[in-house]
Amino acid sequence: MVNKTSDKKQLEELVRNSIKRTRSLFKSEHEHPLLEDEESQRVCLASKIRDEYKDFYELPQCVINQQQKQQQKAKKQKIIATTGKTVVVKEKTVIKGPHPYPNAPGTTLDDSNAVKINISDSSIQKTLETIPNINESDTIQRNSTSLTVFHQETTPVYKTASSSSSLIRIKKAKKAPKPEWHAPWKLMRVISGHLGWVRCVAVDPSNEWFATGAGDRIIKIWDLASGTLKLSLTGHISAVRGLCISSRHPYLFSAGEDKQIKCWDLEQNKVIRHYHGHLSAVYSLALHPTLDILVSGGRDSTARVWDMRTKSQIFAFTGHNSTVSDVKCQAADPQVLTASMDSTIRLWDLAAGKTMTTLTHHKKSVRSLALHPVEFSFASASPDNIKKWNFPEGNFVQNLEGHNAIVNTLSINHDNVLFSGGDNGSMYFWDWKSGYNFQKMETTAQPGSLDSEAGILCSTFDQTGTRLITGEADKTIKIWKEDENAYNDRDN
Repeated sequence: MVNKTSDKKQLEELVRNSIKRTRSLFKSEHEHPLLEDEESQRVCLASKIRDEYKDFYELPQCVINQQQKQQQKAKKQKIIATTGKTVVVKEKTVIKGPHPYPNAPGTTLDDSNAVKINISDSSIQKTLETIPNINESDTIQRNSTSLTVFHQETTPVYKTASSSSSLIRIKKAKKAPKPEWHAPWKLMRVISGHLGWVRCVAVDPSNEWFATGAGDRIIKIWDLASGTLKLSLTGHISAVRGLCISSRHPYLFSAGEDKQIKCWDLEQNKVIRHYHGHLSAVYSLALHPTLDILVSGGRDSTARVWDMRTKSQIFAFTGHNSTVSDVKCQAADPQVLTASMDSTIRLWDLAAGKTMTTLTHHKKSVRSLALHPVEFSFASASPDNIKKWNFPEGNFVQNLEGHNAIVNTLSINHDNVLFSGGDNGSMYFWDWKSGYNFQKMETTAQPGSLDSEAGILCSTFDQTGTRLITGEADKTIKIWKEDENAYNDRDN
């Protein structure tokens, strides 16, 4: 028993000493010094009051005017009371007018039963005080139920009978843009040749051929017009997840789950450079349109910026908490965009190597980004919805709702057609301006494939925007085109 008591006392003493030591350490930072003299206390209190109530220090002008009127009225009453002068009160004015109701059967109306409205000067003055001041430039329109004052601004101001002393501003709702008509899309060609899921696709700037990468570790180059195989490139030891073709060099860049990024010389059809630095699988690639810079994103939660010539890493963009699923580059700021499985999108300052803006609107992982080819805007895809944004700050524009699936890929062409491909094989075509979904369809899996393999993993439009190329989980590549026999009923 004695040991327990002594241990308890020692513990209490240790705790007390610890509290004292902590207080002495942080006293200067968190405690205000005691002000001994009254003048210091008064100045401190005055500064606190000024900071707290500086927004309400002065009364509004309308309240000041009202107080002045009340003071003038009180002075007049005081003068009358002291001097004993008689005050002449004007007689009330009687206004005669027609009866508000029609004549009842057997009765007639004359001056004796006319409606009389008694109006005194004081009541007129009160009424005038309640009417707000209206500038000469304002235009007044009287309706049967309300008085509408249209200022030079675009927002109308309504003054109703129920709110005679207050103004209510009502903003007109913006009208949604009318959807533009687009021809429906249909399947044109099915190309088979890969032995694994087709994970990435890129079109040549000359629009003569396109390249695909798949889970069979092979990059295949196909003729766009005929769909025939032109070349197969082998070198990756795992699935190929990213492809991009340079418009200024004869180079093809590829990335895979083997952590490798390769630069292929298309004149010699062999690898001439490797870019080492990613700690895990590389999922996406993007080339800067004007600089010799390559950007890659992967499962190590980073986006890395590479010098195309020297193979050296310029920046490692860190900040995402999960896999960087897609990267995009553009010439104007922000020059780099990244989408991540942590449900955020980041806009990066390429010169400083820092984040400009982080967009946290999505609630689920963002798997794809698409830049508009003409407008300064972009779209992002997530299982919750597809969102449309404006550059450069990343201002949110609208939601494109309805594609209730895991959206793996987005593509936009010059005709303002936005395509979204789902993990369940669903294909949605949207009007970019209005966000209207003008076509829904499902891809057809190759015979012999599992139901789970009816998924669209990648997509891109060709350089003309008239062909859509999709890479799918049934190991095929499908080419889609607009129905040339379709026409707009609204034009007839």
